[in-house]
Amino acid sequence: MQFGLFYFSGDGSTHSADKYRLLTEGAKFADRHGFSSIWIPERHFHDFGGLYPNPAVINAALAMITERVQLRSGSVVLPLQEPLRVAEEWAVVDNLSNGRVGLTFAYGWHVDDFVLFPENYRDRQAVMWREIETVQRLWEGQTIERKNGSGQPVQVRTLPRPVQPKLPIWITCHSDYTFTEAARLGANVLTSLLHSSVEELAPKIQLYRQSRVQHGHDPAAGKVSLMMHTFIGEDYEQVKRQVQAPFCNYLKTHFDLIESLVKRENLPVNLAQFTESDIETLLQFGFERYLDGKTLIGTAETCEPVIQHLREIGVDEVACLIDFGIDFDLAIASLEHLNHFKDRIQQSLSPEPVAAASSGQYSALSFF
Repeated sequence: MQFGLFYFSGDGSTHSADKYRLLTEGAKFADRHGFSSIWIPERHFHDFGGLYPNPAVINAALAMITERVQLRSGSVVLPLQEPLRVAEEWAVVDNLSNGRVGLTFAYGWHVDDFVLFPENYRDRQAVMWREIETVQRLWEGQTIERKNGSGQPVQVRTLPRPVQPKLPIWITCHSDYTFTEAARLGANVLTSLLHSSVEELAPKIQLYRQSRVQHGHDPAAGKVSLMMHTFIGEDYEQVKRQVQAPFCNYLKTHFDLIESLVKRENLPVNLAQFTESDIETLLQFGFERYLDGKTLIGTAETCEPVIQHLREIGVDEVACLIDFGIDFDLAIASLEHLNHFKDRIQQSLSPEPVAAASSGQYSALSFF
C-alpha cells in the first residue's frame, strides 16, 4: 500500500499572497519523504476548488520544485478540453518532470462547467471515451485530422514529444459501467468513498479485475487509487475537534454529498424542507458517519484497520486529500504524522494478498 497527496478544495476566491502555499509545501514534503504522487483536479467557476482550473499549469510548476513524486491530474475533464491541447500541455509537463506524468480522465457533471464546450454536455460520457483514444494516439506520435482556418482537412501531430512513450491513464470511476470500461481500456482507476461504502466498493474492484482479464489485460497490473480525506494526529478527540468544523463546511459546500448520505442511510427526511438548524444537525451526523471507515481522519491506531480493510478488498494506493479547510500549520503538522503512518504501514504489511480473478489467481499489485 502506498500513499499520495490529493488536492481538491482550495478556495480560489481569497486575495492572500500565499494561497498555493499548502500545495507547494505539501508537494515538496511528499517528494522528500517517499510519497508516490500529487493529484491536482480540474475545477471551474466556484470558490470551492477554484485554485485548480488547470492541472497541467499547476503540475508544470510542481515539476520545477520536485524530483521524484509522480504528477497526476485528478482529473482532466476531457469533454471540456480540446484533445490537441491536452496532449501538448501534458507533454510539456512530462518533459519538465522527466517523465513523471499520469492523467486521470473524467466526463464532468456540473452543467455550468460546460459553458466551455456546451455542445459536449449531453453526450459527455461518449465524448470522454472517444477523446481518451485521441489523446493516446497523439501522445504516441500519431497524427489526427482537423480542419484548418480555410476549412481544409489537415493532419496534425503535437509537440513537444513526451518523455514517456505510453501515457499512464486513470479513469474516475464510481459505477459498475465506468469500472468495466476502465478495464476494457487497460486503464487504472481513481475512485472514492464519498457516495459509497467499502463494502460497496469491493465488488466493483473485483469486477474491474475480472473485466481486465476478459479484455486481455493483466488483472494485477491495473491500479486502484482511492481518494480519502486525511488528517492524522496523536489524540483522536483532539483530531475530531480540529477537523469537525472544516469538514462540515466541506459537506455543506458539496450538498450532493448530503443528499447521498440521506439516501444511503434511508433517512426519512425531505431536504427541501430543512431549516439551517436541521442542516447543521445533519452535517454533524454526516461527519460522524464519514469518520467511520471512510476517511483517514484520526490517529495511526484508528486508521490502521481502515488501511488493512482497503488492502484486503484490492485497493493499491490511497490519495490523501488534505486541503479541506484545515489551517495551514495544522495541515503541515498532520503531514508529519501521515508520513510516520505511511512508513509504519509499509514496513508492517506482509506480502500483498492473493485475490481471485475469473481466469485464476493473481497477486494484488501495490502501486504509487
